[in-house]
Amino acid sequence: MGPSHDSRLPNLTTMAAAFRRLSSTTGAGKRPFDRVLKLAQRARAVRAEGAAEYDYLRSEVAERLTERLEDISLEYDFPTALDLGSGAGHVRRALGGRGGVQRLIEVDSCEAALAASAARHAAEPPADFAVEQLCADEEAALPVEPGSVDLVLSNLSLHWTNDLPGAFAHARAALRPNGLFLGAMLGGETLAELRNSFVAADLERRGGVVNHCSPLTRVSDVGSLLQGAGFALPTVDVETITIGYEDPFVLMHHLDRMGEAGASAMRSHVPRDAMLAAAAAYQALYANAEGSIPATFEVIYWVGWAPHESQPRPLRRGSGQASLTGLGGGTLK
Repeated sequence: MGPSHDSRLPNLTTMAAAFRRLSSTTGAGKRPFDRVLKLAQRARAVRAEGAAEYDYLRSEVAERLTERLEDISLEYDFPTALDLGSGAGHVRRALGGRGGVQRLIEVDSCEAALAASAARHAAEPPADFAVEQLCADEEAALPVEPGSVDLVLSNLSLHWTNDLPGAFAHARAALRPNGLFLGAMLGGETLAELRNSFVAADLERRGGVVNHCSPLTRVSDVGSLLQGAGFALPTVDVETITIGYEDPFVLMHHLDRMGEAGASAMRSHVPRDAMLAAAAAYQALYANAEGSIPATFEVIYWVGWAPHESQPRPLRRGSGQASLTGLGGGTLK
């Protein structure tokens, strides 16, 4: 059974067009996120009682991310790894023996998150690699010597970064030749249902649209970021994770407890009536037969290598030796 629809609400084509116009208002050079607010949100989330119960998305993506090392590490080992934006240690717990890691450096701007990772680390069986922690801004140069690590991992943290080109460049600088940058971040289709519901509610109530959700990176941007930072052999792919929630308010509660509440620098207060209208639109547009609602998380994964002479390179133009004249049994004129 498909989602129900209230004829009083704008259609999805109108909503999508309005959201595209809204997204285009965030111009280049502006800082889209309030990093101080985001730091406070993350600290509150990891300090709250039962914080680990809301780690399910980060833990799942960390597992999928580190699984990618299994194929790569058939040929390579990465003795020294750095977890950029490590949070409460999701990559550390997922890493296991993958990648031949012997030393893991957790880097995060949130001291409370690093403390939570250390506390969980102490309560679990010892890892088969050493763990160090450094508190540093993910947007600044990494607190390690240039060219000193073999692997940089990043799990669902860089989508809150204002200077993504800088973050990718800093990761590149930290890697040894033939080092690997492997990461995941939330993409622009994340929470499309919630975004569309706010658009529908605003159009129905006031005839215009207000930005209630934070901007996110598009898939095409990530490949450009890797190339711009000087990575070789860049690869980008996408997975969609859909999670069911009892109702929109439960979803918003979980986002808050994850530390993923909005932190747009141009945010405005969301009145209670706007929140209720968006929740009603969400139910009308997306609820299933049982009344629960889906929430989509678009996860963008990337792989980039620090250049090394052993890596394959394209042949010099004009150096090909094969003739094309025999293709298809005809001749080229």
